[in-house]
Amino acid sequence: MPASTPHRGAAESATYTHGHHESVLRSHRWRTAANSAAYLIGELRPGLAVLDVGCGPGTITADLAELVAPGRVTAVDAAEGVLDSARAFAAERGLTNVEFATADVHALDFPDDSFDVVHAHQVLQHVSDPVGALREMRRVCRPGGVVAARDADYAAMTWFPEVPGLVGWQRLYDRVARANGGEPDAGRRLLGWARAAGFADADIRASATAWCYATPEERAWWSGLWADRTTASSYAELAVAGGHTTREGLEEVAAAWHEWTASPDAWFSVLNGEVLCRV
Repeated sequence: MPASTPHRGAAESATYTHGHHESVLRSHRWRTAANSAAYLIGELRPGLAVLDVGCGPGTITADLAELVAPGRVTAVDAAEGVLDSARAFAAERGLTNVEFATADVHALDFPDDSFDVVHAHQVLQHVSDPVGALREMRRVCRPGGVVAARDADYAAMTWFPEVPGLVGWQRLYDRVARANGGEPDAGRRLLGWARAAGFADADIRASATAWCYATPEERAWWSGLWADRTTASSYAELAVAGGHTTREGLEEVAAAWHEWTASPDAWFSVLNGEVLCRV
């Protein structure tokens, strides 16, 4: 197979567990380059060409575009609908160096060596072939450029107080995500996936950073979006349709989120693994 030919395979698919309900986009719109891609910022400079894979509503994309201007950012997502939000956000920011398109990370419609930076945030946990996705990201990255990926690790998430219902939430999410073809504990696997994708050990910088929600406002925001996601999003539908729980079970999980946030001592941390791979 020529190197310029996107790799396609029938098994390379997965259901995006969260969907694009308002409660999901509420979380995605909070993300910035500073709080979600700090490990990459040092590699960015004016004039670079960037591919942002799985851009969602485009908040990280917009920051990347500002950092590399007059360089260009191409932002892609598998869901056409969310790109409308991304385009609107870029327009609000006055950005003229961003373009948006639908794409499959397993088969990117770009020639070899097209970009200086290829970035994916919270994407590899949702695809059925993360190693293949990294190979495809590497294919479209120029020699000397970087492939960057950051993903959460659900099993490593931790919180206080130890509300029993949140243990149920964690276990339920794990079942649903795996049934949909994903890997919810992707963060800890990024280094191994990068090595399997052909990156040499000397060319990989692995790291980890965390989001932490501890103020009353942060706790209310985090618990609220998860309570809503648990009962009203595509995740809720998949959880019930897949036989993982019932509507009553989802209501119990949502109640656990409200119970947790009511404590003045409530604290929640999300561990994210990261890899920065030199091509």
